[in-house]
Amino acid sequence: MTPIHPQTRIGHIHLKVADLDRAIAFYSGVLGFEVQQHYGDQAAFLSAGGYHHHIGLNTWESKGGKPPAPGTTGLYHTAFLYPDRASLGNALKRVLQAGIALDGASDHGVSEAIYLRDPDGNGVELYRDRPEAEWPRDAEGQLAMSNARLDLHKLLSEAD
Repeated sequence: MTPIHPQTRIGHIHLKVADLDRAIAFYSGVLGFEVQQHYGDQAAFLSAGGYHHHIGLNTWESKGGKPPAPGTTGLYHTAFLYPDRASLGNALKRVLQAGIALDGASDHGVSEAIYLRDPDGNGVELYRDRPEAEWPRDAEGQLAMSNARLDLHKLLSEAD
């Protein structure tokens, strides 16, 4: 079987939310995505940099709903890739200023990641990749990712 084209990317996520205004307040007000369009009072599309949308939010089937119970299948987390360490530090600063608790923070060798939850309980990862030349590899040249502690104080000190 032929592998997928290497430039294929995930274009956007579309989440069912219980409260559209609350979700917009998180994704726009805290994380900084810009609202591109409201679709009535039931959906909105947000992006970084004016793209048509990176995030779709809707209440079509979920208005007033509850997050899935633990032990069920579904979305583990969305992951937002930041271009550099200062940008990730800025994102962390915004999250902490909003009083949002972190689920964790890890240095994976290939990337540095912060984990949290949106208001509907969806997992959110904010991360930055290291340059590929810095990725850890084993003796055979295969990736050797890890799960080490990420120094959040140092990351915050590198924010703009």
